[in-house]
Amino acid sequence: MRRTTLAATTTFLFLTVAACGGDEPETVTESGPHSAPTARATSASAASGSTSPAPEVTTTAPLKLGTSYTWEDAEAGVSGTSTAISYEQGIKSVGSAAESSGTPGYIWAALELKVCSTKGVFTANTFPWTLAYSDGARVEASGTTWDDFPKPEFPIETKLSPGKCVRGKVVYPVPGDSRPETIVYAPQTVTVPVEWAVPAT
Repeated sequence: MRRTTLAATTTFLFLTVAACGGDEPETVTESGPHSAPTARATSASAASGSTSPAPEVTTTAPLKLGTSYTWEDAEAGVSGTSTAISYEQGIKSVGSAAESSGTPGYIWAALELKVCSTKGVFTANTFPWTLAYSDGARVEASGTTWDDFPKPEFPIETKLSPGKCVRGKVVYPVPGDSRPETIVYAPQTVTVPVEWAVPAT
């Protein structure tokens, strides 16, 4: 079995996740200081990003898993969609989450994401995505990967051109006795983080 440790990056990139499809899409409206960018949530799966500042999201209610977050930054000439598709806790692996995280009682969990570019070229990555708990704790993606982690894996970093998408799973070491409340997407360029609710079971 192969174990790979991932290097940290200092690159801060704007990533959003959204999905394509859905009959009656919900809508999230954004407003901000830039050239009339808008965002909406649609019932689907995808994600994307840009280095330009993103508008502020005026809604605070978490989205449902599988709901797309659609954004546009006219100033940067990019737009895309991002989606937190699913969350699964209790992933089996030859590698120990407790040992990897240095915290007894931790297990593996997998978050499936999809990011798409609808306009422009940008880099999508996993760094802005965290799991948030009711006590205020946040868990970041694992810095270690094993060959038997769920496939396909979401790339640590990848460039998307218009009409292209990337979809895959990101693994997290999480407390085995609790579940996160939300999945948080909070790149530096987003004023108000976007969240998806995690089902209780």
